[in-house]
Amino acid sequence: MSAEPLPRRETVTGRPRQVRPLPRHRAQSEIDEQTALGDAYVRSLMRGQLRAGLGAFTLIALLAGSLPLAFAALRSEPAVWIVLGLGAYPLLVGVAWWYVRRAERNEQDFARLVEGRPAR
Repeated sequence: MSAEPLPRRETVTGRPRQVRPLPRHRAQSEIDEQTALGDAYVRSLMRGQLRAGLGAFTLIALLAGSLPLAFAALRSEPAVWIVLGLGAYPLLVGVAWWYVRRAERNEQDFARLVEGRPAR
């Protein structure tokens, strides 16, 4: 075995690395730059929220509009309170619950789109 000298270790240095900004998703940059595509994304969210709001408003208007007809048909004060307590208020709570769920789902879908995650 020959006694070869080990190569000398050298430290290689270069210019300091510059930190690059995190890559932004296309949809997010489109919205931030207010391009036509970004405007379309925002309008689609607004349309979805408007559709949910109008649907809830329509259901509540139908419910409130039918109450005077129910009261006239019943002509009994205890029956009116039963219709209000057991019919109208639970339906109002159900419509409110549906609207909140729908609005949150619209916002989650929009956030998923902006972040570049796949749809459910």
